Amino acid sequence: MVKARFAASLKPASYAWLVVALLWLVALLNYLDRLIITTMRDSIKVDIAMTDAQFGLLTSIFLWVYAGLSPLGGYLADRLGRRRVVLGSLLFWSLATWLSGRAHTFDQLFLARGLMGVSEACYLPAALALIADYHRGATRSLAIGLHMSGIYTGAAMGGVGGYIGQFWGWRSGFTLFGAIGIGYTLVLALTLWDAPPRQRAAEMPAGAKIPRGSVLADLFGQYGFWLLLVLSVLVGVVNWLIYTWLPTYLQEHFTLKAGPAGLYATLYLQAASLAGALLGGAWADRWSRRSGRGRAQVPAIGYLAAFPCLFVAASTNALPLAVAGFVVYGLGRGFFDANLMPILRNVVDERHSATGYGFLNFIGSAAGGVMVYGGGLLRDRHVDLGHVFQGCAVALLLAALMLLTMRMPKPGRTNVLPESET
Repeated sequence: MVKARFAASLKPASYAWLVVALLWLVALLNYLDRLIITTMRDSIKVDIAMTDAQFGLLTSIFLWVYAGLSPLGGYLADRLGRRRVVLGSLLFWSLATWLSGRAHTFDQLFLARGLMGVSEACYLPAALALIADYHRGATRSLAIGLHMSGIYTGAAMGGVGGYIGQFWGWRSGFTLFGAIGIGYTLVLALTLWDAPPRQRAAEMPAGAKIPRGSVLADLFGQYGFWLLLVLSVLVGVVNWLIYTWLPTYLQEHFTLKAGPAGLYATLYLQAASLAGALLGGAWADRWSRRSGRGRAQVPAIGYLAAFPCLFVAASTNALPLAVAGFVVYGLGRGFFDANLMPILRNVVDERHSATGYGFLNFIGSAAGGVMVYGGGLLRDRHVDLGHVFQGCAVALLLAALMLLTMRMPKPGRTNVLPESET
Protein backbone atom coordinates (compact mmCIF):
# COMPACT_ATOMS: atom_id res chain seq x y z
CA MET A 1 0.00 0.00 0.00
CA VAL A 2 2.79 2.43 0.91
CA LYS A 3 4.63 1.50 -2.26
CA ALA A 4 1.54 1.99 -4.42
CA ARG A 5 0.76 5.44 -3.02
CA PHE A 6 4.38 6.55 -3.26
CA ALA A 7 4.87 5.26 -6.83
CA ALA A 8 1.59 6.77 -8.00
CA SER A 9 2.65 10.22 -6.82
CA LEU A 10 5.58 10.33 -9.26
CA LYS A 11 5.93 10.03 -13.03
CA PRO A 12 8.24 7.22 -14.21
CA ALA A 13 10.88 9.68 -15.45
CA SER A 14 10.80 11.59 -12.16
CA TYR A 15 11.15 8.44 -10.10
CA ALA A 16 14.05 7.26 -12.29
CA TRP A 17 15.98 10.35 -11.22
CA LEU A 18 14.78 10.00 -7.63
CA VAL A 19 16.38 6.54 -7.58
CA VAL A 20 19.69 8.18 -8.47
CA ALA A 21 19.21 10.75 -5.69
CA LEU A 22 18.32 8.10 -3.09
CA LEU A 23 21.33 5.98 -3.97
CA TRP A 24 23.66 8.99 -4.07
CA LEU A 25 23.86 9.14 -0.27
CA VAL A 26 24.36 5.37 -0.08
CA ALA A 27 27.25 5.69 -2.51
CA LEU A 28 28.71 8.48 -0.36
CA LEU A 29 28.61 6.30 2.75
CA ASN A 30 29.95 3.33 0.80
CA TYR A 31 33.26 5.02 0.07
CA LEU A 32 33.46 7.24 3.14
CA ASP A 33 33.20 4.22 5.45
CA ARG A 34 35.83 2.24 3.57
CA LEU A 35 38.34 5.08 3.07
CA ILE A 36 38.16 7.08 6.28
CA ILE A 37 40.73 4.73 7.80
CA THR A 38 43.42 5.74 5.29
CA THR A 39 43.64 9.32 6.63
CA MET A 40 43.66 8.29 10.32
CA ARG A 41 46.88 6.25 10.12
CA ASP A 42 48.79 8.18 12.78
CA SER A 43 46.02 8.30 15.40
CA ILE A 44 45.17 4.61 14.92
CA LYS A 45 48.83 3.57 15.28
CA VAL A 46 49.05 5.49 18.56
CA ASP A 47 46.31 3.27 20.03
CA ILE A 48 47.06 0.02 18.19
CA ALA A 49 50.67 -0.92 17.47
CA MET A 50 51.24 -2.05 13.87
CA THR A 51 53.74 -1.81 11.02
CA ASP A 52 53.04 0.00 7.76
CA ALA A 53 52.58 -3.38 6.09
CA GLN A 54 49.92 -4.26 8.69
CA PHE A 55 48.24 -0.89 8.21
CA GLY A 56 48.12 -1.56 4.47
CA LEU A 57 46.70 -4.99 5.27
CA LEU A 58 43.65 -3.35 6.90
CA THR A 59 42.67 -2.01 3.48
CA SER A 60 43.85 -5.14 1.68
CA ILE A 61 41.69 -7.52 3.74
CA PHE A 62 38.68 -5.34 3.03
CA LEU A 63 39.48 -5.42 -0.68
CA TRP A 64 40.15 -9.16 -0.82
CA VAL A 65 36.91 -10.06 0.93
CA TYR A 66 35.04 -7.41 -1.04
CA ALA A 67 36.54 -8.74 -4.26
CA GLY A 68 35.88 -12.39 -3.51
CA LEU A 69 32.21 -11.83 -2.76
CA SER A 70 31.43 -9.23 -5.45
CA PRO A 71 30.37 -11.82 -8.08
CA LEU A 72 28.06 -13.43 -5.52
CA GLY A 73 26.65 -10.02 -4.60
CA GLY A 74 25.94 -9.27 -8.26
CA TYR A 75 24.36 -12.68 -8.79
CA LEU A 76 22.09 -12.17 -5.78
CA ALA A 77 21.04 -8.79 -7.17
CA ASP A 78 20.13 -10.38 -10.51
CA ARG A 79 18.14 -13.15 -8.84
CA LEU A 80 16.63 -11.63 -5.68
CA GLY A 81 16.13 -8.05 -6.81
CA ARG A 82 18.34 -4.97 -6.66
CA ARG A 83 16.39 -3.30 -3.82
CA ARG A 84 16.78 -6.13 -1.31
CA VAL A 85 20.50 -6.38 -1.91
CA VAL A 86 21.03 -2.62 -1.61
CA LEU A 87 19.15 -2.46 1.71
CA GLY A 88 20.89 -5.47 3.23
CA SER A 89 24.30 -4.28 2.12
CA LEU A 90 23.88 -0.79 3.58
CA LEU A 91 22.62 -2.09 6.92
CA PHE A 92 25.38 -4.64 7.48
CA TRP A 93 28.33 -2.54 6.35
CA SER A 94 27.10 0.29 8.60
CA LEU A 95 27.10 -2.13 11.52
CA ALA A 96 30.65 -3.19 10.58
CA THR A 97 31.71 0.47 10.47
CA TRP A 98 30.30 1.02 13.94
CA LEU A 99 32.14 -2.09 15.18
CA SER A 100 35.43 -0.74 13.78
CA GLY A 101 35.21 2.06 16.33
CA ARG A 102 34.95 -0.51 19.12
CA ALA A 103 38.20 -2.30 18.17
CA HIS A 104 41.07 -2.30 20.68
CA THR A 105 43.50 -4.70 19.01
CA PHE A 106 44.84 -5.15 15.50
CA ASP A 107 43.01 -8.47 15.18
CA GLN A 108 39.67 -6.88 16.13
CA LEU A 109 40.10 -4.07 13.63
CA PHE A 110 41.24 -6.58 11.00
CA LEU A 111 38.06 -8.63 11.57
CA ALA A 112 35.79 -5.57 11.41
CA ARG A 113 37.34 -4.52 8.11
CA GLY A 114 36.81 -8.00 6.73
CA LEU A 115 33.14 -7.92 7.75
CA MET A 116 32.78 -4.58 6.00
CA GLY A 117 34.10 -6.19 2.84
CA VAL A 118 31.44 -8.91 3.07
CA SER A 119 28.57 -6.44 3.15
CA GLU A 120 29.90 -3.74 0.79
CA ALA A 121 30.56 -6.35 -1.91
CA CYS A 122 26.85 -6.50 -2.66
CA TYR A 123 26.10 -2.80 -3.09
CA LEU A 124 27.71 -1.43 -6.24
CA PRO A 125 26.66 -4.16 -8.71
CA ALA A 126 23.06 -3.96 -7.46
CA ALA A 127 22.91 -0.16 -7.40
CA LEU A 128 24.37 0.37 -10.87
CA ALA A 129 22.16 -2.33 -12.36
CA LEU A 130 19.10 -0.72 -10.74
CA ILE A 131 20.00 2.69 -12.17
CA ALA A 132 20.59 1.14 -15.61
CA ASP A 133 17.17 -0.58 -15.34
CA TYR A 134 15.48 2.79 -14.91
CA HIS A 135 17.68 4.74 -17.35
CA ARG A 136 17.54 2.80 -20.60
CA GLY A 137 18.33 5.46 -23.18
CA ALA A 138 20.41 8.56 -23.67
CA THR A 139 20.48 9.35 -19.93
CA ARG A 140 22.26 6.15 -18.80
CA SER A 141 25.88 7.36 -18.55
CA LEU A 142 24.86 10.67 -16.97
CA ALA A 143 22.63 8.92 -14.41
CA ILE A 144 25.44 6.55 -13.45
CA GLY A 145 27.89 9.46 -13.42
CA LEU A 146 25.64 11.32 -10.97
CA HIS A 147 25.54 8.24 -8.75
CA MET A 148 29.32 7.89 -8.93
CA SER A 149 29.62 11.52 -7.81
CA GLY A 150 28.31 10.29 -4.47
CA ILE A 151 31.25 7.89 -4.31
CA TYR A 152 33.71 10.69 -4.99
CA THR A 153 32.04 12.91 -2.41
CA GLY A 154 32.30 10.13 0.14
CA ALA A 155 35.94 9.54 -0.73
CA ALA A 156 36.61 13.28 -0.41
CA MET A 157 34.87 13.37 2.96
CA GLY A 158 37.19 10.56 4.01
CA GLY A 159 39.76 13.33 4.23
CA VAL A 160 38.08 14.62 7.37
CA GLY A 161 39.29 11.43 9.04
CA GLY A 162 42.67 13.04 9.64
CA TYR A 163 41.04 15.93 11.50
CA ILE A 164 38.63 13.66 13.38
CA GLY A 165 41.52 11.51 14.52
CA GLN A 166 43.57 14.56 15.46
CA PHE A 167 40.91 16.36 17.52
CA TRP A 168 38.27 13.83 18.63
CA GLY A 169 39.90 10.43 18.30
CA TRP A 170 39.65 7.99 15.42
CA ARG A 171 36.89 5.89 17.06
CA SER A 172 34.34 8.71 16.93
CA GLY A 173 34.39 8.83 13.13
CA PHE A 174 33.54 5.15 12.74
CA THR A 175 30.79 5.43 15.35
CA LEU A 176 29.18 8.48 13.75
CA PHE A 177 29.08 7.29 10.17
CA GLY A 178 28.03 3.77 11.12
CA ALA A 179 25.01 5.19 12.96
CA ILE A 180 24.08 7.41 10.01
CA GLY A 181 24.07 4.40 7.68
CA ILE A 182 21.84 2.37 9.96
CA GLY A 183 19.33 5.22 10.15
CA TYR A 184 19.31 5.79 6.39
CA THR A 185 18.51 2.13 5.77
CA LEU A 186 15.06 2.79 7.27
CA VAL A 187 14.49 5.77 4.96
CA LEU A 188 15.50 3.75 1.92
CA ALA A 189 13.21 0.85 2.88
CA LEU A 190 10.21 3.19 2.46
CA THR A 191 11.24 4.92 -0.77
CA LEU A 192 13.35 2.61 -2.99
CA TRP A 193 11.79 0.02 -5.33
CA ASP A 194 12.94 -2.25 -8.13
CA ALA A 195 12.08 -1.23 -11.68
CA PRO A 196 8.72 -2.65 -12.80
CA PRO A 197 8.85 -5.51 -15.33
CA ARG A 198 7.91 -3.26 -18.25
CA GLN A 199 11.13 -1.30 -17.72
CA ARG A 200 13.30 -4.43 -17.76
CA ALA A 201 14.14 -6.85 -20.52
CA ALA A 202 11.20 -8.50 -22.26
CA GLU A 203 12.82 -11.92 -21.78
CA MET A 204 13.10 -11.30 -18.05
CA PRO A 205 9.55 -11.20 -16.64
CA ALA A 206 9.02 -10.60 -12.95
CA GLY A 207 9.99 -13.62 -10.90
CA ALA A 208 11.93 -15.30 -13.70
CA LYS A 209 15.07 -17.12 -12.63
CA ILE A 210 18.38 -17.04 -14.45
CA PRO A 211 20.03 -20.44 -15.00
CA ARG A 212 23.50 -20.33 -13.47
CA GLY A 213 25.19 -21.87 -16.49
CA SER A 214 23.74 -19.29 -18.90
CA VAL A 215 25.14 -16.45 -16.78
CA LEU A 216 28.72 -17.68 -16.90
CA ALA A 217 28.44 -18.68 -20.55
CA ASP A 218 27.16 -15.25 -21.53
CA LEU A 219 29.81 -13.38 -19.55
CA PHE A 220 32.92 -15.41 -20.25
CA GLY A 221 31.90 -16.22 -23.81
CA GLN A 222 32.32 -12.57 -24.81
CA TYR A 223 35.72 -11.19 -25.84
CA GLY A 224 34.62 -7.74 -24.69
CA PHE A 225 34.02 -9.01 -21.16
CA TRP A 226 37.55 -10.45 -20.97
CA LEU A 227 38.86 -7.08 -22.09
CA LEU A 228 36.88 -5.37 -19.35
CA LEU A 229 38.38 -7.77 -16.80
CA VAL A 230 41.92 -6.76 -17.80
CA LEU A 231 40.92 -3.09 -17.72
CA SER A 232 39.51 -3.57 -14.23
CA VAL A 233 42.83 -4.98 -13.04
CA LEU A 234 44.77 -1.98 -14.35
CA VAL A 235 42.29 0.59 -13.04
CA GLY A 236 41.81 -1.19 -9.69
CA VAL A 237 45.56 -1.28 -9.01
CA VAL A 238 45.93 2.44 -9.74
CA ASN A 239 42.82 3.52 -7.83
CA TRP A 240 43.62 1.64 -4.64
CA LEU A 241 47.31 2.47 -4.54
CA ILE A 242 46.45 6.16 -4.84
CA TYR A 243 43.54 6.02 -2.39
CA THR A 244 45.57 4.25 0.28
CA TRP A 245 49.03 5.75 -0.02
CA LEU A 246 48.53 9.27 -1.40
CA PRO A 247 48.01 10.83 2.07
CA THR A 248 51.27 9.25 3.27
CA TYR A 249 53.07 10.32 0.09
CA LEU A 250 51.98 13.95 0.55
CA GLN A 251 52.97 13.95 4.22
CA GLU A 252 56.45 12.65 3.53
CA HIS A 253 57.30 14.48 0.29
CA PHE A 254 55.82 17.86 1.18
CA THR A 255 56.09 17.82 5.03
CA LEU A 256 52.35 18.14 5.57
CA LYS A 257 50.47 17.22 8.73
CA ALA A 258 47.85 14.47 8.67
CA GLY A 259 44.85 16.85 8.35
CA PRO A 260 46.06 18.90 5.36
CA ALA A 261 47.54 15.82 3.67
CA GLY A 262 44.21 14.01 4.02
CA LEU A 263 42.33 16.88 2.42
CA TYR A 264 44.84 17.33 -0.41
CA ALA A 265 44.67 13.59 -1.08
CA THR A 266 40.89 13.46 -1.15
CA LEU A 267 39.15 16.81 -1.65
CA TYR A 268 40.83 17.94 -4.88
CA LEU A 269 41.14 14.45 -6.29
CA GLN A 270 37.53 13.49 -5.64
CA ALA A 271 36.17 16.86 -6.78
CA ALA A 272 37.92 16.24 -10.09
CA SER A 273 36.48 12.71 -10.27
CA LEU A 274 33.00 14.10 -9.59
CA ALA A 275 33.38 16.62 -12.40
CA GLY A 276 34.75 13.89 -14.64
CA ALA A 277 31.81 11.59 -13.97
CA LEU A 278 29.28 14.29 -14.86
CA LEU A 279 31.17 15.60 -17.87
CA GLY A 280 32.17 12.15 -19.08
CA GLY A 281 28.67 10.79 -18.60
CA ALA A 282 26.99 13.61 -20.52
CA TRP A 283 29.66 13.55 -23.24
CA ALA A 284 29.41 9.77 -23.70
CA ASP A 285 25.60 9.92 -23.86
CA ARG A 286 25.81 12.45 -26.71
CA TRP A 287 28.60 10.58 -28.49
CA SER A 288 26.76 7.25 -28.22
CA ARG A 289 23.91 8.64 -30.32
CA ARG A 290 26.30 8.78 -33.27
CA SER A 291 28.66 5.90 -32.49
CA GLY A 292 28.46 2.84 -30.26
CA ARG A 293 32.16 3.28 -29.45
CA GLY A 294 31.58 6.67 -27.82
CA ARG A 295 31.17 5.20 -24.35
CA ALA A 296 34.60 3.53 -24.62
CA GLN A 297 36.40 6.41 -26.31
CA VAL A 298 35.47 9.04 -23.71
CA PRO A 299 37.28 7.25 -20.83
CA ALA A 300 40.18 6.46 -23.20
CA ILE A 301 40.65 10.19 -23.79
CA GLY A 302 40.53 10.80 -20.04
CA TYR A 303 43.27 8.28 -19.30
CA LEU A 304 45.45 9.47 -22.20
CA ALA A 305 45.39 12.93 -20.60
CA ALA A 306 46.00 11.50 -17.11
CA PHE A 307 49.09 9.44 -18.05
CA PRO A 308 51.66 12.27 -18.38
CA CYS A 309 50.07 14.35 -15.62
CA LEU A 310 50.21 11.52 -13.08
CA PHE A 311 53.80 10.74 -14.03
CA VAL A 312 54.81 14.37 -13.43
CA ALA A 313 52.86 14.47 -10.14
CA ALA A 314 54.86 11.47 -8.91
CA SER A 315 58.17 13.09 -9.89
CA THR A 316 57.91 16.74 -8.87
CA ASN A 317 58.95 18.50 -5.67
CA ALA A 318 56.35 21.26 -6.18
CA LEU A 319 53.14 20.64 -4.24
CA PRO A 320 50.84 22.65 -6.59
CA LEU A 321 52.14 20.72 -9.61
CA ALA A 322 51.66 17.39 -7.81
CA VAL A 323 48.11 18.28 -6.81
CA ALA A 324 47.33 19.39 -10.39
CA GLY A 325 48.60 16.08 -11.76
CA PHE A 326 46.45 14.05 -9.40
CA VAL A 327 43.47 16.26 -10.26
CA VAL A 328 43.79 15.35 -13.95
CA TYR A 329 44.00 11.69 -12.95
CA GLY A 330 40.77 12.14 -10.96
CA LEU A 331 39.06 13.64 -14.00
CA GLY A 332 40.01 10.63 -16.12
CA ARG A 333 38.90 8.24 -13.40
CA GLY A 334 35.45 9.90 -13.43
CA PHE A 335 35.22 9.45 -17.22
CA PHE A 336 35.84 5.71 -16.79
CA ASP A 337 33.52 5.14 -13.84
CA ALA A 338 30.54 6.83 -15.52
CA ASN A 339 30.83 4.53 -18.53
CA LEU A 340 31.88 1.13 -17.20
CA MET A 341 28.35 -0.17 -16.55
CA PRO A 342 26.98 1.25 -19.85
CA ILE A 343 29.86 -0.45 -21.70
CA LEU A 344 29.14 -3.69 -19.86
CA ARG A 345 25.43 -3.51 -20.76
CA ASN A 346 26.46 -3.30 -24.42
CA VAL A 347 28.78 -6.31 -24.13
CA VAL A 348 26.68 -8.85 -22.20
CA ASP A 349 22.99 -9.66 -21.74
CA GLU A 350 21.61 -6.96 -19.46
CA ARG A 351 19.88 -9.58 -17.31
CA HIS A 352 23.37 -10.60 -16.16
CA SER A 353 24.81 -7.12 -15.77
CA ALA A 354 24.94 -7.06 -11.96
CA THR A 355 26.75 -10.40 -11.94
CA GLY A 356 29.11 -9.15 -14.62
CA TYR A 357 29.86 -6.00 -12.67
CA GLY A 358 30.46 -8.17 -9.62
CA PHE A 359 33.18 -10.05 -11.50
CA LEU A 360 34.74 -6.77 -12.62
CA ASN A 361 34.70 -5.59 -9.00
CA PHE A 362 36.23 -8.90 -7.97
CA ILE A 363 39.22 -8.79 -10.26
CA GLY A 364 39.88 -5.06 -9.86
CA SER A 365 39.59 -5.03 -6.07
CA ALA A 366 41.60 -8.23 -5.62
CA ALA A 367 44.44 -6.84 -7.70
CA GLY A 368 44.18 -3.52 -5.89
CA GLY A 369 44.32 -5.25 -2.51
CA VAL A 370 47.48 -7.14 -3.47
CA MET A 371 49.16 -3.93 -4.61
CA VAL A 372 48.06 -1.96 -1.52
CA TYR A 373 49.73 -4.56 0.67
CA GLY A 374 52.69 -4.57 -1.70
CA GLY A 375 52.92 -0.79 -1.28
CA GLY A 376 53.23 -1.26 2.48
CA LEU A 377 55.97 -3.85 1.99
CA LEU A 378 57.83 -1.50 -0.35
CA ARG A 379 57.57 1.29 2.21
CA ASP A 380 58.98 -0.97 4.91
CA ARG A 381 61.93 -1.49 2.53
CA HIS A 382 62.26 2.28 2.04
CA VAL A 383 61.08 2.36 -1.59
CA ASP A 384 59.88 5.82 -2.64
CA LEU A 385 56.12 5.96 -3.21
CA GLY A 386 56.80 8.30 -6.13
CA HIS A 387 58.17 5.34 -8.08
CA VAL A 388 55.00 3.39 -7.30
CA PHE A 389 52.82 6.19 -8.67
CA GLN A 390 54.97 6.44 -11.81
CA GLY A 391 54.11 2.79 -12.43
CA CYS A 392 50.45 3.71 -11.98
CA ALA A 393 50.79 6.27 -14.78
CA VAL A 394 52.05 3.59 -17.17
CA ALA A 395 49.10 1.36 -16.22
CA LEU A 396 46.71 4.17 -17.20
CA LEU A 397 48.35 4.46 -20.61
CA LEU A 398 47.81 0.74 -21.20
CA ALA A 399 44.16 1.07 -20.11
CA ALA A 400 43.61 3.94 -22.55
CA LEU A 401 45.07 1.97 -25.46
CA MET A 402 42.84 -1.00 -24.66
CA LEU A 403 39.73 1.20 -24.57
CA LEU A 404 40.62 2.68 -27.96
CA THR A 405 40.77 -0.79 -29.52
CA MET A 406 37.56 -2.04 -27.92
CA ARG A 407 34.82 -3.14 -30.30
CA MET A 408 31.26 -2.49 -29.23
CA PRO A 409 28.81 -5.23 -30.38
CA LYS A 410 25.69 -4.43 -32.33
CA PRO A 411 22.96 -3.12 -29.98
CA GLY A 412 20.41 -5.63 -31.24
CA ARG A 413 22.47 -8.57 -30.00
CA THR A 414 23.28 -7.40 -26.53
CA ASN A 415 20.30 -5.27 -25.49
CA VAL A 416 17.19 -7.40 -25.53
CA LEU A 417 14.99 -4.32 -25.68
CA PRO A 418 15.66 -1.19 -27.73
CA GLU A 419 16.71 1.59 -25.41
CA SER A 420 14.37 4.53 -25.15
CA GLU A 421 14.40 7.77 -23.31
CA THR A 422 13.72 7.54 -19.58
